[in-house]
Amino acid sequence: MTNIVPPSAPTTLRREILEILRIVGAGLAIALALRVVVFQPFTIPSSSMEPGLVTGDYIIVSKFAYGWSRASVPLHPPLPAGRLLGKGPKRGDVVVFRLPRDPSQVWIKRVIGLPGDRVRVSGGRVFINEVPLPQTPLGVTQDHDAPERTVLQVGERQADGRHYVTYDGGAGQPGDDTETYVVPAGQYFMMGDNRDNSLDSRWPGEVGVGFLPADNILGKAGFVLASWKPGAALYKPWTWLNLQWDRFARPIR
Repeated sequence: MTNIVPPSAPTTLRREILEILRIVGAGLAIALALRVVVFQPFTIPSSSMEPGLVTGDYIIVSKFAYGWSRASVPLHPPLPAGRLLGKGPKRGDVVVFRLPRDPSQVWIKRVIGLPGDRVRVSGGRVFINEVPLPQTPLGVTQDHDAPERTVLQVGERQADGRHYVTYDGGAGQPGDDTETYVVPAGQYFMMGDNRDNSLDSRWPGEVGVGFLPADNILGKAGFVLASWKPGAALYKPWTWLNLQWDRFARPIR
């Protein structure tokens, strides 16, 4: 009769630790692959895309909508330029991207001009190739993130029929009247929906966005998964339930 000698305690513990490390490593690899290839969550840090997106919104971004580039990979490594299976965004898409002057910063704006377009703003109204985007005044309201500020809600419609709401802070604001910008090949003209509170392509890259290279695009903003009131933070457990319940599961127009 053969006696089975059980493994010693140190051997068993070592095996359990190695198994745990293997499972954790596999989980991290899968999570990283999903973030690079499929989708990635982001938290909106500012008011530049009001009223559609407000500070504290937790959004899901599609990474495969436009293909992949080095901007798709965490830490923006020095990979070759270009996009894998790339297709450009459409006018009106809300896009998450790496800021050209500082790729460590991730911003979000709306695509207004495509490569080759001539874009200008006159009296707060956007003209693309000398055709104005149709606008409809929707009445005044209080700025969501700054209730002391009164703004005019303006419906804006793209040529394909997509529509969304912007904020107008009044006449004579910086950025209400611009020169004509000719969008270079392989780049895009971006604007925030909170038109008088957005540093975007109306300003040069040293101040705002300038023209956005296609390689800097991370993905297309899909929907608001959840939303927290300003001041909530992971390191403040007492703020975890400071939710903006009316903003859950909202599609991003």
